[in-house]
Amino acid sequence: MRVGIIGLPQTGKTTLFNALTRGERATTPGGGARREAAVATVPVPDVRYDFAVDLFHPKKQTPATIEFVDDAAPFGTGEQAKFSQDFFEGLRKVDALVLVVRAFASDYPAVPEGGLRPGRDIQTVLEEMLLADMGLIETRLERIDKTLKTRKAGAPAPEQQEREILLRLQAHMDTGKPLRAMAGLTPEEVRATRSFAFLTEKPVMVVANIGEGAIGDENDPLLREATAMCESEALTHVALCARVEEEVAQLGPEEEREYLLALGIEAPARDRLIRLAYDTLGLMSFFTVGEDEVRAWTVEKGATAGQAAGKIHSDLERYFIRAEVLEFDKLMQAGSWDAAKPAVHLEMKEFPVKDGDILHIRAKKV
Repeated sequence: MRVGIIGLPQTGKTTLFNALTRGERATTPGGGARREAAVATVPVPDVRYDFAVDLFHPKKQTPATIEFVDDAAPFGTGEQAKFSQDFFEGLRKVDALVLVVRAFASDYPAVPEGGLRPGRDIQTVLEEMLLADMGLIETRLERIDKTLKTRKAGAPAPEQQEREILLRLQAHMDTGKPLRAMAGLTPEEVRATRSFAFLTEKPVMVVANIGEGAIGDENDPLLREATAMCESEALTHVALCARVEEEVAQLGPEEEREYLLALGIEAPARDRLIRLAYDTLGLMSFFTVGEDEVRAWTVEKGATAGQAAGKIHSDLERYFIRAEVLEFDKLMQAGSWDAAKPAVHLEMKEFPVKDGDILHIRAKKV
């Protein structure tokens, strides 16, 4: 899973990235005058995975991971604070977006022109993404119309179906609504437009970057404005102080936990944001365990045992016989695999996997 971090200038995007990744990053070349994108892969925190590792002491440990991308461009202020098409091309490659808005008051960075208005900033970025998608559709429609005009009468016109679909999307966006709010597309229509990687189809999570003094204060006026806008746009959201989170991320795990608890923060920013990403994208984890390897796998909620097997290896789904299934809480209650064995049950390919299930796939030998 790949998550892009975006926002207007001086909102704390890179500070948040550093907090999420403990300052560890790799870079990939950007385009044009852009900076290089900072990329980091972060293990998904999960007490069940930690329990399994402690129980089995496996030769190999493989947690689920999430990739964060700080794709910041050299924005200016005012009218220059717009996103370029080049910037958006990078974002089309991610699965979800984290929109960081400034909800803290301080002399540095300087307060933007027009004052601190996180609701306005959320709306600005959403509108820019909408315009970018509309521009993409307009460009494609122009090319299709040009092709159709030069085609001989009566000749097959496979582009006509794509044109009709794009016109439907365009009419929807003309109302000011993102594509993720559009209902009624058939699976075939979704597949026909998948290559466009429309921005407004992607889930958006808003991070209200609050000041240290606003931690735990739900009545903070800047936070309330950001929350109201998120609710009106049906966006998932979380409030955190990126500067504090960046500082404590440099501490050891125990020191970090104690420091955050002293501030009234239940979990580090990376834990809360990763949980939010999983919920927003409709994802869950299942596990394979043993002395050779303990591994966490990420699948969509509602996945079947067959689909989970395919996540491990395509042959396991193809030659699937049965799945041995154990709910993770039963393993934790039993305290050992041998003690939990009586709770293991055999299931068919269409069995709906639940979050935290432990699976062992039986398949035909080929």
